[in-house]
Amino acid sequence: MSSDRKSSSELREFDRSLPMTLLKAREAVMRKFLPSLREHDLSAQQWRVLRALMEAPHRDASEIAERCAILLPSLSRILQNLERRALVRRKTDRKDQRRSLVSITPKGVRLVEKIAPISEERYQHITQKFGEQRLSDLYDMLGQLIECLENDEGDSS
Repeated sequence: MSSDRKSSSELREFDRSLPMTLLKAREAVMRKFLPSLREHDLSAQQWRVLRALMEAPHRDASEIAERCAILLPSLSRILQNLERRALVRRKTDRKDQRRSLVSITPKGVRLVEKIAPISEERYQHITQKFGEQRLSDLYDMLGQLIECLENDEGDSS
């Protein structure tokens, strides 16, 4: 074994890897939500975009990308698809021609309103299985983890 490689005893157990545990948790949660999204021909990313647009009538594309944790090139493809389906509309910002403002259409609102009760049922199921306080604590802890690591971006060690 080369000297610059860690021995297997120096690696943390695979099952105690934070990225892997978070990924497994995400997959377990998404298994509860994806069937209803697929039923309406939506990806998880498309759903995130529609949900974000429900909270604000007009959003800048870069703001949507940031809020939905989607890279701009991927968001561009997602918006094209949603626009083709008449679920969102894009227009150039009158104040800044470089900015594209995106809004949800009435058809998009109807689709979100159709899926929302099913989504809420899934949340209720998760809350019942995991516990309301534990779920609240999990949100808080994950938020703290995100804030801690985002404030530490300059330090990659």
